[in-house]
Amino acid sequence: MTQPLVQHFFDEPTNTFSYVVRDPGSQACAILDSVLDFDYAAGRTDVRSTDEIIRYVQDNELRVEWILETHVHADHLSAAPYLHEKLGGKTAIGANIVQVQDIFGKAFNAGTEFARDGSQFDRLFEEGDTFAIGHLEGRVLHTPGHTPACLTYVIGDAAFVGDTLFMPDYGTARCDFPGGDARVLYQSIQKVLALPPETRIFLCHDYKAPGRDEYQHVTTVAEQRQANVHVHEGVSEEDFVKMRTERDATLDMPRLILPSVQVNMRAGQMPPPEDNGQVYLKVPVNRF
Repeated sequence: MTQPLVQHFFDEPTNTFSYVVRDPGSQACAILDSVLDFDYAAGRTDVRSTDEIIRYVQDNELRVEWILETHVHADHLSAAPYLHEKLGGKTAIGANIVQVQDIFGKAFNAGTEFARDGSQFDRLFEEGDTFAIGHLEGRVLHTPGHTPACLTYVIGDAAFVGDTLFMPDYGTARCDFPGGDARVLYQSIQKVLALPPETRIFLCHDYKAPGRDEYQHVTTVAEQRQANVHVHEGVSEEDFVKMRTERDATLDMPRLILPSVQVNMRAGQMPPPEDNGQVYLKVPVNRF
């Protein structure tokens, strides 16, 4: 099985890992789950994190073919438009983005100018779709549960799972956002755990489980099957749903969920300026 070259980038304020995935036989690459820096208190964006990725791509003379999102993130803003402007590449996400756009388009009272058909992205992936990164073939697994549009990208011996799984000592994604479903997540995780045991699993987040001092970003299917504290072999669907539902009821909302979703459902674009030329991000009061 081909081993893509994978370089990770970590944004500690949002605990997010972004990746550049390279074809070892060419200069082709893809970028996954980029981060636009955002100072919520000041309402100000910055591109320092993204520029680090751009420098890596340019220093290694890589050619960006894809800018991939595993899902509509609720904890950070996507930098996809900035990457597209600087490096090219097609933007892509799961086809069920249309469900997310419908849910949150209503929640934020987005106007008629906000298309709810996924057309902000260059490609909408379905279960089983394939794509090329140079000579590498990527394969798409639809893995909803955290959100309706979550995907896992399987590229050679590597699987990029978004928020579906965390390190084995931390567990699994929450399912209490609009459109989430713990039972569906369990079924999605079984798809991932059915991959060959040596498959490398690259995570979108890590929060350092109690007793662990270092951030970690990669594990394997075998390690997840054996040791994931929420969904190791032997955990039934009913037990998982009970655990996940009870746990989710104790969690606070992510700090950046309100700005993140408004931007990410637009493929990383800000809402259009209002009549004074200023862009605004809304805070729905008592909505969530």
